[in-house]
Amino acid sequence: MSDPRVESVNAGKARPVPWGSLEYSAIDKRPVDGPVRVRPLGLEPDEIADTKHHGGPDKAVYAFAAEDLDSWAVEFGRVIPAGGFGENLTTRGVDLNETRIGERWRVGSVLLEAANVRIPCSVFAGLVDRPGWVRRFTESGRPGVYFRVIEPGLLQTGDPIEMVENRSHSVTIGLMFRALTTERALLPRLLDEPRVAPEAKKRAERYVARNS
Repeated sequence: MSDPRVESVNAGKARPVPWGSLEYSAIDKRPVDGPVRVRPLGLEPDEIADTKHHGGPDKAVYAFAAEDLDSWAVEFGRVIPAGGFGENLTTRGVDLNETRIGERWRVGSVLLEAANVRIPCSVFAGLVDRPGWVRRFTESGRPGVYFRVIEPGLLQTGDPIEMVENRSHSVTIGLMFRALTTERALLPRLLDEPRVAPEAKKRAERYVARNS
C-alpha cells in the first residue's frame, strides 16, 4: 500500500430524507476544501440530525477506506464519490478494518482514537439504494472506523495518517463488527480493550454474564 493519507475530508448538512423513520439526515456528505476544524464531537462543518443514534464522543469522526469504496464501485457498476458512504474521512493506503480498537492516529494536528464500528441502518440503505444492502454490508465485514477525538485541531485532504500508539491485543475493527453483528461469541474479546466504546463494553459484559 502507499503511504497512509486522507484522500478526502467530507461533511454534510441535515436535509429531508424519505428513508426509514427519520425526517432529516446529514448522511449525504461532500468533500470540503481547506483545513477543517475537528472538535470532540466531530468536524465543525458537519451536522448530525439524529443525535440519539448517531454522533457522540465515541462516533465523532467516521473513516472509510477509498479502497473499499473502489471495491463496492465495481460491484455497483458505478463510481462512488468520496463521502458516498457518509464518511468524514476517506482514507487511502491503510486497511481500516485491521485497525485495533484503542489505536491512536495523528492526522494534521488532530489526535484520533479508534473506538467503534458502523452498524448499517435504513438511512444508509436508502443512501446507497441497493436491495438487501444492510445484509450485504454486514456480510462484507468491512465497516470502517468511528474515532473519538483525543486532541482537537485541524486536518485537511492530503494529510498523512501517522499511527502514534498501537495496542498489544488483537481486537480489530473487523472483529468488533463481527462480534456485534454475526458472531456474538466474540463479544467477550471486546473486554480485552479498556478503550472500547462503552455501549459495546456493556453488550460484552451482558453476554459474559448470561453465559458464565
